[in-house]
Amino acid sequence: MLEPREGVPPVIADAAGLERVIAAFAAGTGPVAVDAERASGYRYGQRAYLIQLRRDGAGTALIDPIACPDLSALDAALADTEMVLHAANQDLPCLAEVGLAPRRLFDTELAGRLLGYPRVGLGSMVDNVLGFALEKGHSAADWSTRPLPEDWLRYAALDVELLVDLRDALEERLAEAGKLEWALQEFAAILATPPKTPRPDPWRRTSGIHRVRNRRALAVVREVWEARDRIAQERDLSPGRVLQDAAIIELALTTPKTPAELHALPTMRNRGARRHSTAWLRAVSRARGLPDKALPESNLPGDGPPPAHRWAERDPEAAKRLTAARAVVAALADEHALPTENLLQPDSVRRLAWSPPQETTPDAIAAALRALGARAWQLDLVAKPLAKALLRLECKGGL
Repeated sequence: MLEPREGVPPVIADAAGLERVIAAFAAGTGPVAVDAERASGYRYGQRAYLIQLRRDGAGTALIDPIACPDLSALDAALADTEMVLHAANQDLPCLAEVGLAPRRLFDTELAGRLLGYPRVGLGSMVDNVLGFALEKGHSAADWSTRPLPEDWLRYAALDVELLVDLRDALEERLAEAGKLEWALQEFAAILATPPKTPRPDPWRRTSGIHRVRNRRALAVVREVWEARDRIAQERDLSPGRVLQDAAIIELALTTPKTPAELHALPTMRNRGARRHSTAWLRAVSRARGLPDKALPESNLPGDGPPPAHRWAERDPEAAKRLTAARAVVAALADEHALPTENLLQPDSVRRLAWSPPQETTPDAIAAALRALGARAWQLDLVAKPLAKALLRLECKGGL
């Protein structure tokens, strides 16, 4: 499919145009297909720069959320309408920023995972399920560009062109496979999940930080990361376009003191990195001058179990439980033709194995997993087999 059925609609960028869209979509019928385009890798944050919608009776609308940043009136008009998204978790946060918050959801990517499709990208799903090949190629584009090129808008419109058709076909296949109730519980769980809280010490996610071995060098990573983040936010640029993670790590390992030393570093030879040389040197200097008590700890205490590769040494019994639990989940996932992580989150498996309930019963296992966020359909499948496997270990004297 190379062209939307009604052609590429104009981009809505004013109040009058938005009012027309609201009226048309309120009068439409059936679910609303929704998609959003961001400028990941180009701009700071994950805001939407184009929002696409399609509904029977209303056609397709392309809305510029920079020119129309408040879509709460559209949200109110669609309050009782199911919204269809592909990989909803990616788009829901930026949609919420402009006032769009579905009350009913169908996630076509998640439906594909539950049905066991090996490739769940939108293009693959439309091809495999509906037999159409979508024109792709602009997903990684800088959608903050204005005006948006016509071929980009065509791509964006096509992303919602067949989304409701895909939803209908997947719903039918889910029902045939006895998995529709699973999907409905998963969709409800997505909507019920609160927004993510900011990570503590986000600088610790700098790529390559495992190479930094001492607290003073970690302080350099922190100071440079925070300086980069301020600059990126001020300039509305992706942090990686201001300074790459590899450069932050190199600064931490070499701690240059002069512009000449800084410019000699391989990661500092491009113009973008050098543009803020003074800021990087000041950050390194701040870290170098911190008292020991102000240096970051090498590792933050976690709220969960330690990395699994350490279990055999730290708690051999827990390691045996983890091996048994993983085998059960993998076998069940294979039996029901879905990815193991969609049957039960790996983190939940680890937490259960590390801190099992006092009683090894299906009800106790189910209660523990429910507290970790597992849904009813998952508990129906895994609670008894997990209890049986863990009890078998106990009976063999393995624990």
